[in-house]
Amino acid sequence: MKKIFTLLALGLFLSVTSCSNEDDPLDNPVAINPVTNKQPTGSSANDLLSDKKFKSMVIEVVYVAGFEPSSTSINNFINFLTARTYNPNGIRVVKRSIPSPGNSPYTNEEIVSIEDVNRTKYNNADEIAVWAFFADGKSSKDTDTSVILGTAYRNTSFVIYEQTIRSLSDSPFEPNRSLLETTVITHEFGHILGLTNLGTPLQSNHEDAEHPKHCIEKTCLMYWSSETGGGISNMVSGGAAPQLDAQCITDLRANGGK
Repeated sequence: MKKIFTLLALGLFLSVTSCSNEDDPLDNPVAINPVTNKQPTGSSANDLLSDKKFKSMVIEVVYVAGFEPSSTSINNFINFLTARTYNPNGIRVVKRSIPSPGNSPYTNEEIVSIEDVNRTKYNNADEIAVWAFFADGKSSKDTDTSVILGTAYRNTSFVIYEQTIRSLSDSPFEPNRSLLETTVITHEFGHILGLTNLGTPLQSNHEDAEHPKHCIEKTCLMYWSSETGGGISNMVSGGAAPQLDAQCITDLRANGGK
């Protein structure tokens, strides 16, 4: 039986973000308070969307050696952010590789620990920081019929299971890898921006009751790719990453975004 991909397992990480080890400061002399970057998903949506508090954004892209995301995917991610957030002093990306932690499949707790050990960028006086980790393995929550491609698990943190993405892309009957990466990255960051009804208040009734925190519109980036449909393959079948629908954009604008 063909595997169905699960675009997101958001709820898996929500309980992890309140662990006691979040209060341990990391060695970063420019940080105001690292704990501010270790809050629940969606809680910093307004700070990310508007320039009321922060004037720029830094994306710390950390990947296991050999599992770097494509430059196309990162450029698409920056374009997505530029279209929806106010950063008058710009958005910059800092990339680096790390050795494999050697723990695949990764548990929720291991993903959090990898960030806590390796993250170096935290909010400072006028720049908000985001952590993006590209893993060399799969999620421990994968099953025989469902796999997790990425998860937004803190207010400024998400993980992409890059090995899983590579195993499901770039064959003659599978999506282009950059296209799949772009879709998962922007979907995860949509949750960090508070979609859908996850820190960015709804301006209309478009949350999917059967799949909370996702948009009910099937063509929207924030739609839950259910097991009864074609999965994420259908979402990217047109050769371009799905976009936010008008209702999600209205929500973001009402919360300080473009």
